[in-house]
Parts: sequence; structure tokens; C-alpha cells
Amino acid sequence: MLCSIYKSTKKDGAYLYVAKKDDFSRVPEALMQMFGKPNPVMTIKLEGRQLAQVDVEKVKTALIDDGYFLQLPPPVENLLEQHKARKRE
Repeated sequence: MLCSIYKSTKKDGAYLYVAKKDDFSRVPEALMQMFGKPNPVMTIKLEGRQLAQVDVEKVKTALIDDGYFLQLPPPVENLLEQHKARKRE
């Protein structure tokens, strides 16, 4: 299975995976507005591949079921809260 990956122009660290290059027909309009103009990053074959920040099986399932997969950056760690929690221990 091939997929094309696009980087968001509005949300840093957000990537949109679609099953067909430049085919955003199954991506909700509200998501496209939030995402901004998709900048192409690459087209890859998913079989036998590992992805750095997401499970490739989740991507494949989403592409089949929904026609797209949205990868968001991990949440920012709250270092102050972590420090407070350690001090309480």
C-alpha cells in the first residue's frame, strides 16, 4: 500500500497521510481548514516499513477506513508539574 504524506502549514508537527497523491476528497473540510495548505513531504510504501512516531498498522487501517490519517505532535511535557510531582514523592 502506497501513501502520500503532507506537512501542515498551520500546525507545527502535524502530518496528513492520504491513500492517493493529492486526493483529499475523503478528508473533512474542517480538518483541511485547520491543517492549511498541504505541503508534500514524500510518498512511501507502507508494507514492511516502520514509522518513527506512529504505528504503521494504525495508518493502514485509517487509510482504508477513512481515506486519511492525521499525525499530531506529542503533547508538550509540563516540566514544572513533573518537578512538583517528584518533590511530593
